[in-house]
Formats: sequence, structure tokens, C-alpha cells
Amino acid sequence: MFQKFAAMFLALVLPLQGAAETPDQQPRRHKIGYGLMFSNDLLGDGKDRWRTGAVTSSRIYGQVWQGQAPVGFGELLELRFQGQILAPADLVVANPADRPWAGVLTVELNSHMQRRGTEISLGGGLAVLGPQTQLDEMQGWFHDLAGAPQPSDAVLNGQIGNTFRPVISAAVGHSFSLSNHAALRPFVEARAGDETYLRAGVDVTYGQLAQGGLLIRETVTGQRYHTLQGEATGLTLTAGADIAYVAKSAFLPETSGYSLEHNRHRARLGLRWQGQGVSAFYGLSYLGKEFSSQSEGQLTGALQVQLRF
Repeated sequence: MFQKFAAMFLALVLPLQGAAETPDQQPRRHKIGYGLMFSNDLLGDGKDRWRTGAVTSSRIYGQVWQGQAPVGFGELLELRFQGQILAPADLVVANPADRPWAGVLTVELNSHMQRRGTEISLGGGLAVLGPQTQLDEMQGWFHDLAGAPQPSDAVLNGQIGNTFRPVISAAVGHSFSLSNHAALRPFVEARAGDETYLRAGVDVTYGQLAQGGLLIRETVTGQRYHTLQGEATGLTLTAGADIAYVAKSAFLPETSGYSLEHNRHRARLGLRWQGQGVSAFYGLSYLGKEFSSQSEGQLTGALQVQLRF
């Protein structure tokens, strides 16, 4: 399954690369940015449960970066790849009241635009769920390496089955300057496919590192990670909160008796440092309850480190 998914992934990447420029032509789309973020509850409350871990990477394709996204649809493209594991609180003893184990691999192609200061993202992709992702084997291998409990057969036998889900998404945000260093950015976003929801929220930044770059929102924690960076250096503090109405979730199928919490809340803090050739981000997110029998919310950490040569 990994080989098939990698082949599909490369098929999407390679046509986007193109040549940089020829004397008689406009510059062609090529790779101009990259971002990678890890999120894991071991970096938060350390309890290894529910939204337990994800890796998200984005490759940005366009022409010369001008400090903001272009106006036209399709001029700046983001190829996003994510692997995510969702798990019950107890990996050994199966609990029918807890959420089922789930592994999902997602690939998405998004177009980023900016019109009159409003940032717009539109895109779609494919989510692959179930044992075919082999993420259950990967978690078992990592837990064995770390000496942590491995998912038992009883837990994995109840995991979300093999399925493919087309995904579409849209997001709109607008930044308002509060001072030379502070900005407020309300946003709305919608998604359908693996999960179907409408979300509204706000992000606040204090510092200059958000200026002149392109930030992508990680779907699990809500933290935003850099794929294109501005020239400023130093520290930036970020904070945010949002609420979503969730209509459906492939990870909590109501046909199997799971009762969704339709109102889903998140809150987050983060700190980013950027030097001349290296930058780092750590964020902490509170994720509210996602299903009725979930006992409480959870704290999840997010980490990004970038090197520039």
C-alpha cells in the first residue's frame, strides 16, 4: 500500500516542478517552499490517546515569491501530505465506549490566493483509511522501540476499515494590524470527506515573523506552520481559538453507534524563533471532546524545525 501511495504522490509532484525560466518565456511554476510539522500528545499531556500523532508536510509550487500569495487561482499551489493516527485511551484492552483505532494517509492539492488583503485557500484530495495504510504496524514498531504498550489485536480488530474518501476544503482569512508587532486574523474554513465541518476562529500574533511568509494550518491542532518565510528574525508569540460544527466523521461513524460531539472546540498557544539560517516552533493545543463518551479534552504539542542553506 505504501508503494502505491508513494507512486500516486510522486505523480502529483513531478508535473508541478517544471523548468525555472527560459529567455523567451515567463518563469514556470517550480518548488519555492517547504514546511513540515509534527504533532503528538506526548509533546502535550503525554498520555498517548485519541488524536495521538500526525506528521504533515507541504510543498509549495509557484513563480517568484513576492511576500504574499498571488491573485489568480492555481498560480500558487500547495501539495500537502499527512499521516495521522487516532487511538483509544487504552491500547491493550478494547473499550467499546472509546473511539476506535484509526490510521489515515491524506494527500491534498490546494491553491492559495490573496485578494484585497483576504487570504483564500481552495483544494481537494484523497484520504486513505484502514489497515491498508500500515500505520498500525508503524505505531507498533515505534512503541516497541520506545518500550511503550503496543496496540493489541483486540484493539486493532476494531479499527476503522479500509476505505477511500475524496476530500474538498476551503478557507478564508483576513489579518488586521493592531500595532507594528501585533495582528488579529479571523478565519472561516469548511471541509468535507474524511470529516465534514464548518469552522470559525481567530489567530493572534505578536512579532514580525508572520509578515511576508506563507503559513499553512495543520488540521489536527490548528497551529499554523511556515512554508515560505519573511526576512525578519527574532521571536513571535501566537495564540488562537476556534469552534467547529462537525456533521460527520469517518473516524467516528454513527452507523457503528458512535455519538459525535457536533460542537468541537480548540485553543492554542505557540512560540516561534527565527535566526539567520534556522528557525523553530513549538505549540500547545487544547482539543475539546469529539464524541459523547470521551471523558475530557486533551493537550497536544506541535513542533517544527527548519534549516536554510
